[in-house]
Amino acid sequence: QVQLVESGGGLVQPGGSLRLSCAASGSIDAINAMAWYRQAPGKQRELVAAKTNGGITNYADSVKGRFTISRDNTQNSMYLQLQMNSLKPEDTAVYYCNAVDGLGLGYWGKGTLVTVSS
Repeated sequence: QVQLVESGGGLVQPGGSLRLSCAASGSIDAINAMAWYRQAPGKQRELVAAKTNGGITNYADSVKGRFTISRDNTQNSMYLQLQMNSLKPEDTAVYYCNAVDGLGLGYWGKGTLVTVSS
């Protein structure tokens, strides 16, 4: 089992920046890949950015050049960050942290709300 807790959401003006963080605990050695997803009101959840253990990254076209995903590993913890720059109102959503283990099982955090508005 893997537990994920997101933090860092909030209200920001258009053009501003936010940094999201996800703390992973539990069976972190089993994690193969981690990702950020988001879900805007009335829309389906979508992939924002992903990073594999091998360092391969993938971004949604809508965030390329503005968002950066990164991971930090310690002996007992794993952290996934999402640096979001040049934020737009259409980036407003609940952002979820996701982890996938070697068996293909997916784990989700409860999400953190990002609101981009003037």
